[in-house]
Amino acid sequence: MDERPPVVVLPPSDGARQVMIQGKRVGSAHNLFDVMEYLHQAGLPAKETAVDDPELIEWQGGGPYDWNYST
Repeated sequence: MDERPPVVVLPPSDGARQVMIQGKRVGSAHNLFDVMEYLHQAGLPAKETAVDDPELIEWQGGGPYDWNYST
């Protein structure tokens, strides 16, 4: 069974990271606070500890504290 977490944050590109919730693109995040806002809007836990939970969020191209952009 290959179940992904409900939230996927894609690698940094063009100054932002795309955020997917339940397979749908919900927007671009420029920092961790943006991701937390998307979680809140979707009714998902947005506590700081939740951002490290691999069952909640799959971070691609770096973790929740990696916002360095290579262009």
